[in-house]
Amino acid sequence: MEDFEVRAQIRYVWQTPRKVRLVVDRVRGMAAEEALSVLKLMPKRAAGPVLKLLQSAVANAENNYGMASEDLYIAQIAADQGPVRPWRRFGARGRFKRIVKRSSHIKVILRERTSTES
Repeated sequence: MEDFEVRAQIRYVWQTPRKVRLVVDRVRGMAAEEALSVLKLMPKRAAGPVLKLLQSAVANAENNYGMASEDLYIAQIAADQGPVRPWRRFGARGRFKRIVKRSSHIKVILRERTSTES
């Protein structure tokens, strides 16, 4: 039987991918319910969008595909570079200092854990 997976993504999160990866790496491979409880208590700002994405993916799996939330786990999760917005700040002697405002695209794939994978 072919493995069925549920995909979800959130794009254009105005947070650097490096900071989002700190959160994403913490929950990779966890059961979905356990990851939700970890993200709710995590003090990082990037935990908010990741929590929202994971809640959406679990809800999609339950409502659209009839999967049980207890059996879901995070098979893959990644934070990739989104578009950057150049910005400026005034420097000494009338110069500009260039600043790059980065954004992220976060993707998650949930799979259902079978009895052999326990």
